[in-house]
Order: sequence, then C-alpha cells, then structure tokens
Amino acid sequence: MSAANLRDRYLQDSINTASPAKLLIMLYDRLILDLMHGEEAIRHGDRDQANDKINHAQEIVLELRVTLNLEAWDGAPGLAALYGFVLTELIGANIRQDADRVAGCRALLEPLRDAWREAATAST
Repeated sequence: MSAANLRDRYLQDSINTASPAKLLIMLYDRLILDLMHGEEAIRHGDRDQANDKINHAQEIVLELRVTLNLEAWDGAPGLAALYGFVLTELIGANIRQDADRVAGCRALLEPLRDAWREAATAST
C-alpha cells in the first residue's frame, strides 16, 4: 500500500471514529483552511484554485447548515442565519474574485470554530 493510500485510510478511519464534537471541529478546521487558501489564490490571481477552495468551503457551510438542529437551543436560528449570510458572501466573493469578502467570512467563522473547540474540550 502506498503512502498516499495509507494517509487516506488513516484520515477516513479518523473521521469514522470521531465523536460528533470532533467531527464538527474537523469541519470548521477544514472550512477555515479552505477560506485561507481561497483568499490567497484570489490574491495571486489563481482563479481555478480559488474556485475549488471556495466551492469546497460552500459545501462545508451547507453541511453545517443542513445538520443544524434548530430545536436544540435558542441560538440555533441565529447560527443558521449566519451560515446563510456566509454562503451568500462566499458565492459573491467567488463570482467577483473578492479576497476581502472571503477574509470577512473567515473573520466571522474563526471565533465560532474556537468556541466549538473550547466547548468540546470542556465537555470531555
């Protein structure tokens, strides 16, 4: 088995065995990484790379929104609205190749990721 195959298998095993809190943090970490790379690609004029990264970020935001239980807590509808706003911003940023809009989305999402990470750590 090649090194790439072993890495992919390890990653898949990590996802399959992760707790829901860990999966959420993994999604946020990947989302932030995609936004960073998408912003950087726009700033360097690499439209294809920017499109790939921003589209993947949009998929993650959609997944976060779809799996959000609006009945679970009072803040869920506000979080759903934030996800909707971020999705709209990312679509616009991708169309207009606007790195500042991508950076704005990242600035909104990084504190959320950090809060989820802190909550997951506190609950273990």
